[in-house]
Amino acid sequence: MRIPIVDEQDEIIGYKDRRDRNPKDICRVTGLWLTDPEGNILLAQRSLDNNHDPGKWAPAVSGTVEEGETYELNMIKETEEEIGLKNPHLVFGPKFRRSTSHEYFAQCFTAVVDHNYPFIKQDEEVEKIRWFTKNEIMKFLKEKPEMFIQSFEPIAEYFLK
Repeated sequence: MRIPIVDEQDEIIGYKDRRDRNPKDICRVTGLWLTDPEGNILLAQRSLDNNHDPGKWAPAVSGTVEEGETYELNMIKETEEEIGLKNPHLVFGPKFRRSTSHEYFAQCFTAVVDHNYPFIKQDEEVEKIRWFTKNEIMKFLKEKPEMFIQSFEPIAEYFLK
């Protein structure tokens, strides 16, 4: 899979195969903060076989933008692939610039879906999905921060205000 490599202004400067990316290359990723009408938040535990942050909790859906995709198109594709949610009404959230084990811009989205939506998780990417209250997330994050992806805390701080 080829992915866009961007500069510090998030302008595309080239493309690389994902496996050939240098850790200093800046790429684009997406994340979905999914809530139900009561304000509960759906989180996903990454597959135990995932190359990045296996078994850690993260926003409901995330993905790496591929060549020819926009942030929004990537999020629509990943949402259907990872949890079986079709045609979500995506709302653009903040875009963060992050440096963890790799460099990236993370475009966040939000959407609201019924608590009883029949999600179908993609086993290769997602170990489990679960609804949490805001208080449960804050307590879990405080007690076991190592159970979350590295970039989760700043995202949670933004969305849990």
